[in-house]
This record gives sequence, C-alpha cells and structure tokens, in this order.
Amino acid sequence: MTCQSIIHNSYKLAYTSVPVPGRPTILFLPGYFSDMAGAKAIFLKEQAAGHQYGFLSLDYSGHGQSGGEFLQGTISSWLGDVFAVIDAVKAQDLIVVGSSMGGWLMLLLAIHRPYLVRKLVGIAAAPDFTEELIWTKLSPAKKQILQEQGQLITPSEYDAGGVPLSYQLIKDGRQNLVLKESINCKVPVRLLHGTADHDVPYETSLRIMQLLASSDVQVTLIKDGDHRLSQPEQLKVLWQEVQDC
Repeated sequence: MTCQSIIHNSYKLAYTSVPVPGRPTILFLPGYFSDMAGAKAIFLKEQAAGHQYGFLSLDYSGHGQSGGEFLQGTISSWLGDVFAVIDAVKAQDLIVVGSSMGGWLMLLLAIHRPYLVRKLVGIAAAPDFTEELIWTKLSPAKKQILQEQGQLITPSEYDAGGVPLSYQLIKDGRQNLVLKESINCKVPVRLLHGTADHDVPYETSLRIMQLLASSDVQVTLIKDGDHRLSQPEQLKVLWQEVQDC
C-alpha cells in the first residue's frame, strides 16, 4: 500500500490518505502487531475508492513501515500516533473502523475527540486487552519476569517467533481502561465479532454495547468467525456496516 509519512516523536510515522472532499473518511485502525497492509485495510481502501469515501490508515510506531521501537509503544503513544496523522491531514467526519486493539483506540478517539467521529465500527474490538486478556492470564512466574526484566515473548498463532510484550504496555494500559464504567460515546456504533474468536471472546462486544452511552449500538455475531474476520463473506458484512450511515 502506497504511503506517506510525517516525523512524529522523532520517528517516521507512515500512513496512507486518500481524501474525497465533501464525503466521510473511513479511518482504519489496525490491531496489535498488525499494520495497514492487511486484508481488511486493503479491502476498505478499495471499497472507499469505489463508493466515493475518503480513506485513511496508519502504521503505529514499531509497526509496518513506521519507525520507532515496538517495545516502546503503548496504548497512549499509539493513540498519539492516530491523533498526529489525523491532524496532519486535517481529517474529520470519520467513520472509524477499529480491528482488535484498533477497537480500543477507536473508543479512546471517540471519547477524546468526539467532534471528529461520525460512526464507529469495531471488528473483534479488544479494549482493555492488556489487563483482561494478557496480564490476568500470565502465570505468577511470567508476571515476575515481565516486572523484573521489562519484557517477554508471548506465543502467537500468527507469528512463529511469538510476539514481544513490554511491562510498560501493561502499566500504560491501566491508564486507558474503558470497560470499568459508562463509555461516553453517543455516535452510532456497529460491532462485529466471530463466535470462534479464540483471542478476544465475543462477550467483549456485548459488554461494550452495554457500557456505551449511545442509543444506536448493534452487535453482529458471525457464526464460526475467527479473530481476523477477513474471509470474503465476512468482509461483505463489514462493508454493509461501514456504509450504512
């Protein structure tokens, strides 16, 4: 995917922007250890071009074509990357599509800059995953290693070498938790989740729905869908939710 870049916090921040004046912009936020070259990002960019929507996405620091060190990244710093790209291109009227960790950043964006957001679409949204899906499942021994050494490698079905995890990410995640109280977001929200998601339980989307202040929230459960939801028929469902606004 052809990209542009800016310098942010002393590193190169890669993004792709295709504005369409007078039309909403689809902002795609990838997941943890993922980037804007994945199947969902490419699909959304193609659909946006074919239906006269703007398109915007980015690689967070330490991801894809961006600079910076992955292990130095946190929820706060990656949210800062999102703000930096939005500001650089002066994006507004956003349909924000957040995949996995991108779903957490999506909610934080809507909380901190509600005036920019038209609609939210979550794909296996994973708010608070650092605490609920990582920290609470680590053994006492691994927690000790993480606290003492500052990092460890966690197994991943998507990467044979595993995924590095920093204690800094865990600590920062605690400053950005959103599932503890009402989520102050009043725009329409659509949440897609596979019932066979082994990374983020589909009940997470149901919790998000209950906590959102918005009265226009719908959850779509996709039978036997996995965490990625990248199959052609699943992408069709995604596009229906994105353009229905």
